Amino acid sequence: MKKILLIIAGLAMLTASAGAQELRNFNFGGARQIVSPEIAGDSTTFRLSADYATVVTLYGSWLPGYGDRIPMVKGEGGVWSVTIETPDPEIYTYNFFVDGVSVNDPQNYMVQRDGTRYLNMLLVPGERSENYFESSQRGTVSYKWYDSELLGLNRRLTVYTPYGYETSKAKYPVLYLLHGGGGDEEAWTSMGRAAQILDNLIEKGLAEPMIVVMPNGNAGQQAACTMGLSVKEFPRTEANANLYVTSLVKEIIPYIEKNYRVIAKPEARAIAGLSMGGGHTISATTLFPGTFDYICPMSCGVSESDHLDADLQGIKKAGYKLYWIGCGTADFAMPGSEVLDEALTRNGMEHTFFTSDGGHEWKNWRLYLNTFARLLFK
Repeated sequence: MKKILLIIAGLAMLTASAGAQELRNFNFGGARQIVSPEIAGDSTTFRLSADYATVVTLYGSWLPGYGDRIPMVKGEGGVWSVTIETPDPEIYTYNFFVDGVSVNDPQNYMVQRDGTRYLNMLLVPGERSENYFESSQRGTVSYKWYDSELLGLNRRLTVYTPYGYETSKAKYPVLYLLHGGGGDEEAWTSMGRAAQILDNLIEKGLAEPMIVVMPNGNAGQQAACTMGLSVKEFPRTEANANLYVTSLVKEIIPYIEKNYRVIAKPEARAIAGLSMGGGHTISATTLFPGTFDYICPMSCGVSESDHLDADLQGIKKAGYKLYWIGCGTADFAMPGSEVLDEALTRNGMEHTFFTSDGGHEWKNWRLYLNTFARLLFK
């Protein structure tokens, strides 16, 4: 019996030892817990423990200029802090600069990835941001791999299925949601809060239950850069100009319609995209008119050309249910959006031109998804 107890004790010691490296990441000492950020009504406090530092400043995306910094003050125990007026309800990103070096907030588990950068999030509650929080009925976000013969790659895309999809026998409409330059198949779920927005809208009865497909719009990428996979180079030629858009319509849509319970008809397909993805949205609908009945380009536009009217007439002839444009008044893409608006008007095509404050930024693209998603498949 004593031998058995000794063996059990030895195993317990081995188990504790095996987990020791992970345990070292936690502070079991007497140091007080630092809370950052701490929202208290009209004020928000940021804190950072950095006893070694000489200068610490705060940068936040709510500040007017990228080079703007807010000085922090060193207090008891080497904890630097600053209290600011709480910004308007939205999602912001922020980071500290410690003696000139950018540092994330180690106390804040909420981060989003923008390309190769991981940024802390400040989620301020309010009417505008209420659908950016978790709902009580949540859908499923999954990653799927498919083969693209056109691109010669095995590629990954992100798929959102609404709450109840797994237990239902119903068929669903599909929104193809495209990211912008520098993004990938994770952009809309990381920075765009697409899953939270759809969960909330569907639970509140404000949007139809739908599947959302978020592909990787970089033709040479197999998947997000975090996968560490090689990237294929495509020469900038006329033949390659619409390879990805063609793959979207000829390969991704058939893959989704084969592997998911969807309504495989134009009236059950929507396409939307921001910036580069807005360009993809325009290209996909002009090259393949009649594929999507709901068309929502954001923060992008077109130039006047000798084929613009003919392109739009192709969409008009094929038929559509919604053409929705979104752009910020300070967005550099506004002139192109205005050209598109004017072209749609002179071609007698009913559409919505939705404008908002701000520029080329995620606070607008989240707002747009939160707005036009309510109009889809009605």
